Amino acid sequence: MISLTSEKTNQKPSQLASQELNQKPSHKTEPNYEQLGQQLDGLRAETMAKVGQEDANYIRLIIRLQRLVQWSGRILIVLGFVSPILWAIGVLLLAAGKILDNMEIGHNVMHGQYDWMNDKHINSKAYEWDIACDGASWNRVHNYEHHTYTNIVGKDRDYGYGLLRLSNDFAWRVKNLWQFVTYILLSVLFQWGIAYHEMAAERVFFGKKKDNRQHKISHAELKQRFFSKGARQLVTDYVIFPLLAGPFFLWVLVGNLVANLLRNLWTSTIIFCGHFTEHAQVFQEAECKNESKGQWYYRQALGSSNIKGGNWFHVSTGHLSFQIEHHLFPDMPARRYREVAPRVKEIFAQHGIHYNTGSFLRQYASVLKRIIRYSFP
Repeated sequence: MISLTSEKTNQKPSQLASQELNQKPSHKTEPNYEQLGQQLDGLRAETMAKVGQEDANYIRLIIRLQRLVQWSGRILIVLGFVSPILWAIGVLLLAAGKILDNMEIGHNVMHGQYDWMNDKHINSKAYEWDIACDGASWNRVHNYEHHTYTNIVGKDRDYGYGLLRLSNDFAWRVKNLWQFVTYILLSVLFQWGIAYHEMAAERVFFGKKKDNRQHKISHAELKQRFFSKGARQLVTDYVIFPLLAGPFFLWVLVGNLVANLLRNLWTSTIIFCGHFTEHAQVFQEAECKNESKGQWYYRQALGSSNIKGGNWFHVSTGHLSFQIEHHLFPDMPARRYREVAPRVKEIFAQHGIHYNTGSFLRQYASVLKRIIRYSFP
């Protein structure tokens, strides 16, 4: 039912997959989709039944920690005139605070993982994160489109972000020859790439408008939200805080710039490791029509990758180091992914499904390999 396909070959998908993604386990028979769906639905129900005060305490603790780390960083950056070491520590703390805000708090809260708390500040509708991307735009493009149509060619606009060719399912163009440079630039400016993502897809400024496309929001409102949120981020980090530092304006300006750069590089790297490793598969729209819940789970399994690490590593990734579990259960409190991961792996093994996991260096090297390989025809 689901497989990696190519527009340049008449081979069966399974044959192409084994050639393109060598070393990826092959399956003699397809999974029992009905049983797979029932098992994963049961695991989700069992885990969600445990969700409660412990999870609420956890997210509130992380929010307090994030504020402490971020404000400590801002204070130490100002004290950089005393010692460059204090400035460097401050930059790292500010970057860590931004990463916590974006990954473990913002990303997960905006997925509705804590809506059950009925907290007016910690919910998917009200939360706004410390990043240039408007929260409502991210919800439309990522929360709905990406998690519904994960890795489906032409449907999932998160796949390659419209800039990178990562499969033979996309026609090669000359610009792909330098897509590694494009990837580096995207990583450096990642918050702005995410902010502009929906506008690029809607061809607001450039490109031919798509026929018969139903817009969820007018172009005028898209532009207003994009410029409003972006301006707020720029003014906060590069005007207000530097001005508050008085004679240490440049210390703070450069510190904020470096902290944002570190945040961008970290978040982009983790996201790429979860979606674009060598063995993460893509799918054609036709083969995913009328798919059952079990088949949807199967597509999430084949299109996702995990990263091994310790507790704080998982927290710093927003638990997106468990990208498989996140794609299976996007509205489950992310701290629960560690708990369900062994069960998910066991269920996959029963159905002969490859559980794609590896060390950070291994997965990242795999991403780079894929970017470079598909730079060429």
